[in-house]
Amino acid sequence: MTTTPRTRAVTTRHRPWPLYRQCSGIAIDLGSARTRAWISGRRSILDVPTVTFPGDGAIHPIQRGTIVDTPGTARMLERLLGHRLPRFGRRLIVLTAPVLGGVAFRTEARTAVEVLRPYSVLTIPTARAVAVAAGADLTRPLLVVDIGAHLTEVTLLTDGAVTDARHTALGISDLESRTPPAQITDAIVVMVTAMLEQDSTSQTLDALRAGALLAGGGALRPDITYHLTRQLRAPVAPVPAPHTAAVRGAARLLEAARTHPSTTGNPAAHPQ
Repeated sequence: MTTTPRTRAVTTRHRPWPLYRQCSGIAIDLGSARTRAWISGRRSILDVPTVTFPGDGAIHPIQRGTIVDTPGTARMLERLLGHRLPRFGRRLIVLTAPVLGGVAFRTEARTAVEVLRPYSVLTIPTARAVAVAAGADLTRPLLVVDIGAHLTEVTLLTDGAVTDARHTALGISDLESRTPPAQITDAIVVMVTAMLEQDSTSQTLDALRAGALLAGGGALRPDITYHLTRQLRAPVAPVPAPHTAAVRGAARLLEAARTHPSTTGNPAAHPQ
């Protein structure tokens, strides 16, 4: 791992490293349909529906990439992770966030994860996490297409940073309501075309020619990947295990961030 999330410098005195050495870290991908989490030191990924109450009375606290019920999101995280964490101690949390979720999503997500007693919270764009999970070369322009259950994002990364992004409130869950796959692929093509037209450089075109990285549950649909390849007239490469790519990328960044001087032993830091 050669990249780490950007952090903010602080002036508080660092506490000794051994005090935090045994504190667990958590990588979390809050999706509209599924929430996935990874706890450092464990091999498996926790994967559950994003609902406040399981069963017939299920309430969805995240809708179309927006947290609409912050206390409900906190209760879901407590139910999923609370009993799996050490009773004492605080932990570093790395959260993925929709690229266009903005400050509102990050703020509500940070509030929700306070139930897990973090000493620091890092938020990273979902597209960057996907690229890290795929082992992509972050030094070249990358086009990441993330087709989730209720949201589809197209993001251009340059040197690992977001330089352009578009989204549509469509996802594979909509296919169950008589929405044809072509409606999703058409929307992606429209977004990519707009990015090409508004890019005064060759970065978007270079990224497209190299091949778009495809993630999310939609990448598991052969009909979507086939039509998208034909419509874009460019290679489309589903990343390995595309439905868990975001949380796996966050986990890799978590492991790198846990040893970074700005987060090690510094419970006061809350970097962006």
